[in-house]
Amino acid sequence: MLSGRLVLGLVSMAGRVCLCQGSAGSGAIGPVEAAIRTKLEQALSPEVLELRNESGGHAVPPGSETHFRVAVVSSRFEGLSPLQRHRLVHAALAEELAGPVHALAIQARTPAQWRENCQLDTSPPCLGGNKKTLGTP
Repeated sequence: MLSGRLVLGLVSMAGRVCLCQGSAGSGAIGPVEAAIRTKLEQALSPEVLELRNESGGHAVPPGSETHFRVAVVSSRFEGLSPLQRHRLVHAALAEELAGPVHALAIQARTPAQWRENCQLDTSPPCLGGNKKTLGTP
C-alpha cells in the first residue's frame, strides 16, 4: 500500500508506468486546483495531466492553493518551443496566475517526450519566503 504523498496517480503510457506525487498530501482537491485541471483539459486536451499542489511545502497557511507543479502532455505542443508551450499554459490559466496562484512550475511535453521520461520533477525546499540562502541562519 502506498502512503504519505505517494498517490494513486499511476500513469501508463506505451508500456511505461509512472508513479507521481499527488496534491498536497491530503487527498482533497481545492477549488483552485480543480479550476487549473479543468482549464488545462479544455485548452490543451492533454493525454496526461499531472497536477501537484506544493503549497504545503511553503510558508503559507494550511490549506493554501498558491504553489503548483504541472506536467502537461499534449499533441498541441508538437513543433512549439518550450517558451511557446509555457505561453499556452499561461494563457489557459491567466485568471489563476493573476490571483491566487503565486508559483507555477510547468513541464510541457509532447507525447513522444513523455514516453522517454514520464517523471514529474520535484521542487527545491522552500527557504521560508524571506530570501534566506541555504546554510545561513
